[in-house]
Amino acid sequence: MIIGVPKEIKNNENRVALTPAGAHALTKEGHKVLVEKNAGMGSGIEDTEYISAGAVILEKSTDIFDSADIIVKVKEPLECEYSLFKENQTLFTYLHLAPNPSLTEALLDKKVAGIAYETIQTATGSLPLLAPMSEVAGRMSIQVGAAMLQKYNGGSGILLGGVPGVMPAEVLIIGGGVVGTNAAKMAVGMGARVTVMDVNKNRLSYLDDVFSGRINTLIFNEYSTAEMVKRADLLIGAVLIAGAKAPRTVTEEMVKTMKRGSVIVDVAIDQGGSIETVDRVTTHDHPSYEKHGVIHYSVANMPGAVPRTSTFALSGVTLPYLLELACKGPEKALAENKSLLLGLNTFKGNITYKAVAESFNKEYVAPENYFQVLKQAV
Repeated sequence: MIIGVPKEIKNNENRVALTPAGAHALTKEGHKVLVEKNAGMGSGIEDTEYISAGAVILEKSTDIFDSADIIVKVKEPLECEYSLFKENQTLFTYLHLAPNPSLTEALLDKKVAGIAYETIQTATGSLPLLAPMSEVAGRMSIQVGAAMLQKYNGGSGILLGGVPGVMPAEVLIIGGGVVGTNAAKMAVGMGARVTVMDVNKNRLSYLDDVFSGRINTLIFNEYSTAEMVKRADLLIGAVLIAGAKAPRTVTEEMVKTMKRGSVIVDVAIDQGGSIETVDRVTTHDHPSYEKHGVIHYSVANMPGAVPRTSTFALSGVTLPYLLELACKGPEKALAENKSLLLGLNTFKGNITYKAVAESFNKEYVAPENYFQVLKQAV
């Protein structure tokens, strides 16, 4: 099998989908690994390291897409890459299709097998390939929020942890999953007053135990949310429905009640955003904008700002699935691995993930329909 690793081209996206260790593992199994020149430079990985691991360096992304059976990336392809897809190619990356009709149509048109990191799910319901980047984004959300609160960034000029004799900032985190938990860890560590809201009482009980009373927990509902948003200096949007558009948890009217110079960081922006006033995707070059006197931060590839950490964390969890796809072939791997099959969003010109189909009001084809014969043969 030929595995291709193109260089990421999203704004300030310095991660790379495969480390030299991953290249070594694949070539050891007899596969050919093609890496675009300088693909790893942003993560501090030299081309020579890939060559030593058995990979081949190619000059251009077109060469990678032309030759590879499986394309492995970090972020979703951009429009300039759509024409590079080959018929029936396998694409293994974060796809976030629900808010992205143009990419969805491009994958369907070329009959690409689009396997999304973010919808691969274990029997326990965990999202193993989303978790490490959610950990990074959750922790970063507090770092960037604290920076945005500084006056020269348009913030209110409040120090997150305060000082003796001065109250710390109020941090509201909506969503108690992996992002929210890691955001809470950072905010508590910096001395802020932290409230986490979630719809799941059991999750809140867990967080209450983990933090030993150092955070407040609150059941999410419209009334309580409106009251808490009004008080927040820093609001973190941390909700997720796997593969689907993020639900709107905070309305524009709520944002209008926030203090001038307060900050919103919407980590759910890559799934369409969970705050109503987050109406655009920003970049690391221009990360924020002001609306109703509130600073909004909505960068869709937050972990790209810390690529060394992010690349090694991501590759560590994606590699076992990539090895399975390469060694068995994509169709056999999908047929035998239920978790991997849940990652299949597009296949043979059809949408095979229900939440994506519902987002576009298109027909959903259950992926099991394609693999029933293979399953019987296993």
